[in-house]
Amino acid sequence: MSLMQISAAQGPQECQLAVAKALGRMIEEAAQRKLVLDLLEQEAGDKAGTLRSVLLSIDGEGADQLIRQWEGTIQWICASPYRPRHLRKNWFIGVFRCATPASDLANEIRFETTRSSGPGGQHVNKTESAVRATHIASGITVKVQTERSQHANKRLAEQLIAHRLASRAADELGAQRAERRLQHYQLERGSPKRVFKGEQFIENLA
Repeated sequence: MSLMQISAAQGPQECQLAVAKALGRMIEEAAQRKLVLDLLEQEAGDKAGTLRSVLLSIDGEGADQLIRQWEGTIQWICASPYRPRHLRKNWFIGVFRCATPASDLANEIRFETTRSSGPGGQHVNKTESAVRATHIASGITVKVQTERSQHANKRLAEQLIAHRLASRAADELGAQRAERRLQHYQLERGSPKRVFKGEQFIENLA
């Protein structure tokens, strides 16, 4: 299982829309490869239907191949849907692989099971598949109910806690902001890994 982050860095609303479009495309490609893709966290953008960033996990045979096809700078060529007179038509986002948790991280986590909330029919109402996980040393707590099985939700909870621990460590070292600035610089000036065009987010294979 691998963690991926799709980010608009400090980009404008058009970049936030590109994040949402890229997520949709990645979900489609994962489904075609029969991979398990789970959305762990997302930060909403300034407008409805947009995202500043999204954290997801991908699991299954061929996951690394899909990740390699996305990892790096993604370019979207499209006139702004929000600012019709705006001359800029090139928008950039980044796809980054995140650190995976240590194999013994589960020994540092306290797990509790709860009933899942939201739609889901009889299964949700009768089983305690949701997991609340607390990292004992730091107090970081997450709740995961994406999957139907308790075991799968525990794995996702470990991934999410590991990501938050890494983010906290980077923040404490004052490196997170510098890393974001570097990523933004790379997004604007780097060679794009993939290029998409138009409102339909169609890949440019030329």
